[in-house]
Amino acid sequence: MMRHATIRAGGFTLIEVLAALLILSALALMSYRGLSAVLDAREHVSKETNRWRRVAAFFSRFERDIEMAAPRPVRSVSGSAAAPAWRGTSDPKQEPRVEFSRFGSVEGMDRPRRVAYSLNAQHEIELWLWPALDAAGDALPARYAVLAGVTDFELQYLDANSVWVNAWPSSANDPPLPRAVRLRVMLATGEELVRLFALNS
Repeated sequence: MMRHATIRAGGFTLIEVLAALLILSALALMSYRGLSAVLDAREHVSKETNRWRRVAAFFSRFERDIEMAAPRPVRSVSGSAAAPAWRGTSDPKQEPRVEFSRFGSVEGMDRPRRVAYSLNAQHEIELWLWPALDAAGDALPARYAVLAGVTDFELQYLDANSVWVNAWPSSANDPPLPRAVRLRVMLATGEELVRLFALNS
């Protein structure tokens, strides 16, 4: 009799087992929620990092093109009118927004050519690249989307009197290149980004 009582005292009752299972279930649920929150935060941070990396890459590319801007108009190859060295428009319906001549890179990785930037209907900033600086009048540029999720894309130009103007050239007396460019980009997520770029004019 006493031996049987000792065995019963060393075991677990059904209530104790259920209580332990309930505690373990609560701990597992809290762990799952914590892990889910960590994974969601990690995914959000990854998306934000990729988005800002693309924004930085766009500004880096734009700055590189601006630094190599050439004060040289496009010569007429097939009888079409020559284009000025720099042409910027304030009309959002007219594309591209800015078009200019660019020197080749010092490393020889890129040749002199005509480049442009525009905002397409898919809210993407496009880079336009012509095959050469003095291309034929009917030559079409290759277009590459360089930044997505853009709702507004504006450019202003600093003239010789240190006044910001919305188009270039703004008068017949303007030099081939503006002194500086102010770029404003409005992202679909609500951020407004403004950058200034000086030209070697």
